[in-house]
Amino acid sequence: MKALSLLLASLLLVPLATDAADAKPNIVVILVDDMGFSDIGCYGSEIPTPNLDALAAKGLRFTQFYNTGRCCPTRASLLTGLYSHQTGIGHMLAKQNAPGYIGRLNEQCVTVAEVLRDSGYFTAMAGKWHVGQKDGVTPWNRGFERSLNAPAGGFYSSDTPRKDAELWLNGKQIAKDDPTLPKDWYSSDLWTEFGLRFVDEAVAAKKPFFLYLAHNAPHFPLQAPQEEIAKFRGRYKAGWDKLREQRHAKQLELGIVDKAWPLAPRPDQVSAWESLSDERKEHFDQLMAIYAAVVAHLDTSIGVLVEGLKKHGVFDDTLILFMSDNGGTAEGGPNGRMEGEVPGSSKSTVFSGGSWAMLQNTPFRRSKRFNHEGGIATPLIAHWPAGIKAGNELRKQPAHVIDIMATCVEVGGAKFPMERNGAAVLPMEGRSLLGSFADQPIEREALFWEHEGNAAVRVADWKLVRAGRNAAWELYDLSKDRTELHDLVSEQPDKAKELAAKWEAWAARAQVKPYPTAGAQRRNGAQL
Repeated sequence: MKALSLLLASLLLVPLATDAADAKPNIVVILVDDMGFSDIGCYGSEIPTPNLDALAAKGLRFTQFYNTGRCCPTRASLLTGLYSHQTGIGHMLAKQNAPGYIGRLNEQCVTVAEVLRDSGYFTAMAGKWHVGQKDGVTPWNRGFERSLNAPAGGFYSSDTPRKDAELWLNGKQIAKDDPTLPKDWYSSDLWTEFGLRFVDEAVAAKKPFFLYLAHNAPHFPLQAPQEEIAKFRGRYKAGWDKLREQRHAKQLELGIVDKAWPLAPRPDQVSAWESLSDERKEHFDQLMAIYAAVVAHLDTSIGVLVEGLKKHGVFDDTLILFMSDNGGTAEGGPNGRMEGEVPGSSKSTVFSGGSWAMLQNTPFRRSKRFNHEGGIATPLIAHWPAGIKAGNELRKQPAHVIDIMATCVEVGGAKFPMERNGAAVLPMEGRSLLGSFADQPIEREALFWEHEGNAAVRVADWKLVRAGRNAAWELYDLSKDRTELHDLVSEQPDKAKELAAKWEAWAARAQVKPYPTAGAQRRNGAQL
């Protein structure tokens, strides 16, 4: 670890504020679900997120950080440092007849918890697992010494009627009203409370900790306390057209986006706000008020986490990384869904829908599942008082969730193994972000994506992308056009051919191909 300390100094990072020069810092990785690029204040939103904004104000915000465009694949990549197909989760959890699509983490990958546990870390998680628990892949057999988890997610409260809303505590299934749980819990609070309980154990054991908080918020069906929803009612009658312009203007002011990138136009499937009747405006206002309440409550829970870390005296030497698993979702269609007598309650079904996804993903095109920027761009906030010299700065290096493993390995002074349980594991695909904290470049040849036939490759500022397996490739220069409005394939055919060849070579190497049997994956349909 002395070598690591020297490396940190050479990268212009401040020395670690610990008792011993070779002490390992704590690491907290926070992953949220279905949150768009512009949904928090420090990335342009009108939704109040003071706790995340405070972390950004004394930390770093990455403007070109990427996920995989979907929940299961992003979790697989974050946990392993591999592209999701290499782990067996190229799609979701259905078992399909191809090596990259077996629907669970395979035996050729190792998790960040396994690596850090073997390096002396106390490892814990709370939240949504979603990488194959029904097939025997669990937090407790994949490196987490403590865990409170939902196998998949999809619920928010203790009184949910869903029979598949399971909770597992340290490998044992418990009832939703188990006495070890707080009464009338709400998931965003529950995950944080147990995360801090696990931190209590780590501190008592005098061990550094790795905590993975995998929130299910703000995934549908959207649920929040009624009094919190009420605070947002009426705020969204300004409509998505005006609010998107306001978010974009704030992003420009913050430096999150470049003025050279025009705001993507409203998709054909989305109506002009002013064309709607008052009744429809009321409907859409309620949808987005529920979504905003979920995001705001999520931010409150992060404030509780921060206060808990401060109470233990470990906040300054804890690296916190915050990100989302994909862009805002158009599921529910342009009109969204609002079913149940009390929308936003545990007995309702609410999807904010594709029209509001356009706002959530400002300024980009498309949404969750796609590999255009609206589907794969996520905020990344990095906060670490003892390890990051800069505060309230932007980092524009392109980065990806595959980089989380490499970052944790370097920060934790760990050694990435060559095998697991006697079997060889694949080497990390990602790169450590530690140098980028000091604004150094991230050296790599390319970044790649594929999901449901949607695909992309990025080399420097060039991005080749398609919307569906049989769709034509589109080519963009992201330095001038990150909102992907000016397809350059006809002007730069050789560049498009070069990038397509790179993608094909990666697809063969990373188990993207062979594809599952035709029809095994959901078609893109009317997603925006």
